[in-house]
Formats: sequence, C-alpha cells, structure tokens
Amino acid sequence: MPKSIHSPSYYQATANSSPRYPLLEGDVSADVCIIGAGYTGLSAAIELAEAGYKVVVVEAETVGHGASGRNGGQICTGFSSGQEKIAAQLGKEDARRCFALAEEAKVLLKERITRYGIDCNLRWGYLHVLPKPNRVDSLKEWKAEWDELGYADTEIISKAELEEKLGTRAYHGALREGGAGHFHPLNYCLGLARAAASAGAAIHEGSRAVEVDTGEKPFVRTARGRVNAKFVIIACNAYLGRLVPKLYGKVMPVTSYIIATEPLGEDRARSFIRDGEAVADTNFIVDYFRITSDTRMLFGGRASYTTLEPSDLGAYMKPRMTKIFPQLAGARIDFAWGGFIAITYNRIPDCGRLSPTAYYAHGYSGQGVALAGLYGKLMAEAIRGTAERFDLLSRVRHLPFPGGPVRVPMLASAMLFYRLKDALS
Repeated sequence: MPKSIHSPSYYQATANSSPRYPLLEGDVSADVCIIGAGYTGLSAAIELAEAGYKVVVVEAETVGHGASGRNGGQICTGFSSGQEKIAAQLGKEDARRCFALAEEAKVLLKERITRYGIDCNLRWGYLHVLPKPNRVDSLKEWKAEWDELGYADTEIISKAELEEKLGTRAYHGALREGGAGHFHPLNYCLGLARAAASAGAAIHEGSRAVEVDTGEKPFVRTARGRVNAKFVIIACNAYLGRLVPKLYGKVMPVTSYIIATEPLGEDRARSFIRDGEAVADTNFIVDYFRITSDTRMLFGGRASYTTLEPSDLGAYMKPRMTKIFPQLAGARIDFAWGGFIAITYNRIPDCGRLSPTAYYAHGYSGQGVALAGLYGKLMAEAIRGTAERFDLLSRVRHLPFPGGPVRVPMLASAMLFYRLKDALS
C-alpha cells in the first residue's frame, strides 16, 4: 500500500505521453516570463503566445507537478467563499459579474479540451451531499442563490432518491448540478502545455526560479539561466514559498490526501455512483470522491494545515472511505498521494499587480481546476491592454495569514474548530 504523499499518483501512472521540456540555460529575452507550468501559467501562456507575444515559462519540476496535476479532478461552480463575502466587498452587481466570470471558467475549460483535442476523460454531473439531516434548508438556499444568479441547471435530491444514485446511506439528500463535473487533471494540464508550446511558448522544466525582479526591467533567474522580460506572471500558487516576499502570507498551503482503489469493474463501480457524477459533501472540511474512467474509486479529503505527514497514507485514508462505503473494506488501495492547495484567509482567490510589470494570481481555495485557467486568461488580457475584468477580481481585499512561529499552529487550531463544527452541527 502506498505510504507517502510523495508516492506516484494515479494520474502519473495513467498520464498521456508528453514531451520533456528542456532546462533553461543562459540568458534569453521574452515579452512575458511566466513562473509555473500549472493551469494558471499555461492558460496565460496560451492566450499570449496565440496573440503573438514571445512567452517563456519556467517550471521548477515538471508540467503539472503541483496542484494542477495532483488534485481531485473536480470541476466546481463559483467560489469557495460563496457570493456573500464577495458582495460584501464589491457590491451585489459586481459580485454577480464575478460569478459570471466563474461560469466562463468552466466554458473555457470545455472549449480548450475540444479545441486542442485534450484526452482527459471529461464528464459532467456533480452531487453536493448532506452529511447531516438538519442541513436540508441550506441546500434549498444554495439552489435559490444559484437560480437568482441565472445558474439553473440544478435540482434537490431527496435522501431516498440519493440512495438510488449512491451505494451508501450516509447522506441525507443532495444538490445536483449538471454544469460541474470531473476529469483527469494531469492529462488536461499536459494538453494545455502542448497547446502553449504549439503556439510558440517556450516551456522549461527543471528550472526553478530563484530570484524575481518585479521592477521596471523585470527578470527571472534560475540556477542556470535568466529571462529578461517586459512582464512577469507569478503563477506558483501553493508552491510559491518565499520566492516573492510581498506575496508570502497572502496564501497558506494546505495538504490534501487522495487514494485510488484497484479497478472495480463497470457493474461494481456503478453500484457506488450509479451515474458517474463527481461527489463532495457539504462539510467545511470536505470529503470528495468519484469513479475514474478505469472504474477505480478515487477518494480524497482530510486536509491538514500542518506539515506533519501520516506514516502510512493509504492506511490513514482508507477508513474515511469505508465509513461511507463499507463494501470497499476489502478493496486494494493501488495509489495514495497528496499535494498542496493554496487557500486565502477569506477563501476568495487573490490576484493583482506587484508593479506595472508584474502580475500574480493564486489562492483558489480548492476550486482552482476551473478558476485557475480563468485567472491566467485575465492576466493575459491585462497585459494585452484590456484589464477591466482582471481589475474587477483584483479589487477583492485580503488579510494576510499571520507569519512567524504562530502561522501553522493558528491554522491547525482553526482546522480543529471546523472539524468539531462539522461533527456537531
């Protein structure tokens, strides 16, 4: 059984063939240098390269090494924060515009899969399931909010109806939406890289940025090279670290864990999720699961705000899965891995300018599969001279996480609070 968060993921084992991109060596010039070959950076690279800009992407590891290639593969609607927090800062009408942009993010994802012929097992359908019977009204309020925003592809599912769709009695109803879904996240990211490279972007793997200048003449330096550019896009998300001191504290890396069983076969897989939707519960600390294209149960959750890693990740996660599906007690766990997602204090993504030449976006708070591509596109729009949409999102204000020795303990305490809240409410 795989034991470490660094173990090879199911996605790596089933990845499409992809070229290796060379190290950055020597000095090069570009219109735009992008740090990070995940959804955000590659989305910006596609937009800019197709518009004729000379683009260089530097990636510390390999394409999709971070959250873009290790996540749960769930394509979500809206923002993790919900609309209320956005409206409190921007007003109701601009909050509606933000939701419309989040809807555009899903359209963009679908269009790119089609346009670039990306084989990533895209499937629509999403169930938000209730762990507690006293929360049924919250689903009705959620649906009413989405209806008012013009997102009407939703329905309330009763407990009895849900038990016909899922092979568990653990939940008390669901909100189903047809406009969200799931896919193979790494294969999507590899497809974006191919599209960016085909458009003329130069991608360099194994080229960790060690210095970034965001001044009038920006540059990005790696161990063996340097990119002199007119603009810099910082798209590192949870893997930013202390590379850009002004951004440290804006986001907090949170560890999420995922396991994948042995193939279950079509009939048995359908007995767990009859119609193949993605599923997530409505707790603050979310469990999420789905059936893969080769009939495995992929189950994720148990986020951690500390740097401590379970000694045996598969054994740590399996009881979480069998609490929902006791029928899987005898199933072999073939893959167990983890990775970091970046959260902001208010769970709204953080984006902006560090200077007239330097842009950044990060902190998608668990919903970056769709949103990251949108933010990358909007940064590209801003560099090309049309910044209104980017400026709307950048108006959201963010409190920094506390730094120093209290940073992790305070968030670990918050995690404990929300676990207790999930258990008791």
